[in-house]
Amino acid sequence: MEVFRHHIYEFKKGLRNLILHTAPLGDVPEIERTLQAQGIAYRLAYLKNGHVNVFFGSPDCIRVLEIIGKNNLCDFTKEEDFILGIMLGYGRLEECRRFISLSPRGAAESCAAD
Repeated sequence: MEVFRHHIYEFKKGLRNLILHTAPLGDVPEIERTLQAQGIAYRLAYLKNGHVNVFFGSPDCIRVLEIIGKNNLCDFTKEEDFILGIMLGYGRLEECRRFISLSPRGAAESCAAD
């Protein structure tokens, strides 16, 4: 829970707009109480391994995840994964490179340039 509390600190200080925190199912009641008490928007995605992905932060970012409507990150399209990476604050350039490498057109163009 120490990492979770640090994530809340980063959100409240404006360092991140969206946070992804993975926790054991047993932590969910305390996580929900904390987020609700602080008025922080969140979305839970239950995993098969007995854990949960807790997305929390800006209501607009949570709304984007609700519109995407997928709980399993493996089900995200390349485009959705790119959007998520940007919202989570991952390096834009690295996310662009990752997207290109996952795209059939991008991979073909990279090979053609070699």
